[in-house]
Amino acid sequence: MGTRITSILNRLWLTDLAGLFFPNVCVVCGSSLNRQEEILCTGCLYKLPKTGFHLHSNNIIAETFWGRVELHAATSYLFFSKEGMVQKLMHALKYRGRKETGVYLGRLFGKELKGSPLFRSVQMVVPVPLHPKKQRKRGFNQSYFIAAGIGESMDVPISANNLIRTTYTSSQTKKTRYDRWQNVKGVFEVADKKQFEGKHLLLVDDVLTTGATLEACAHPLLKLPGTKVSVATLAYAQA
Repeated sequence: MGTRITSILNRLWLTDLAGLFFPNVCVVCGSSLNRQEEILCTGCLYKLPKTGFHLHSNNIIAETFWGRVELHAATSYLFFSKEGMVQKLMHALKYRGRKETGVYLGRLFGKELKGSPLFRSVQMVVPVPLHPKKQRKRGFNQSYFIAAGIGESMDVPISANNLIRTTYTSSQTKKTRYDRWQNVKGVFEVADKKQFEGKHLLLVDDVLTTGATLEACAHPLLKLPGTKVSVATLAYAQA
């Protein structure tokens, strides 16, 4: 018993020592994190601007896709605003390579989804894929890490390689709504159709603006027999 306690104390001491040289700080406000905190300090965690959309079938996200693609359900976890805390989180993930931020937020999101009747039947999580050329350039797909966290909390598998992006497209960032839709039209395909057939799939992306990319992803999935598609994004930014 004494040896075990000594081992635990040594690990805690080493953690504290490492913290002196490599400070573990809140991604949003920069304050030091204690041992019980991860990625966000308690203050910032409680200030997350949650949407609560996952509890309502008729919400802004679902309405975005009405008349465009038939989804089972759609939601976003957080409201995005320029210079706000969600933008800081997204920048940490997407541009500073803080992949653990995506997993952490995905876990939080997944816990919410698991408690919703709309998403409880999800059988597989599918991150929106990047084109291989873009993924090599960036080094990773941020949507994958969000999906990984969601899948972990919901206790469902992730399929990261079956929905593929066949065409390299330019960034959607400065495009109009119509141009975004044209830019991604017909660029996604399913490699192994049997893997998705008859399942309730959850498409996951980082931010929803116009929904063009998610719509383009959903179309080939909905051609599969008995397949239902829901959509979940970490953040919602009004177009």
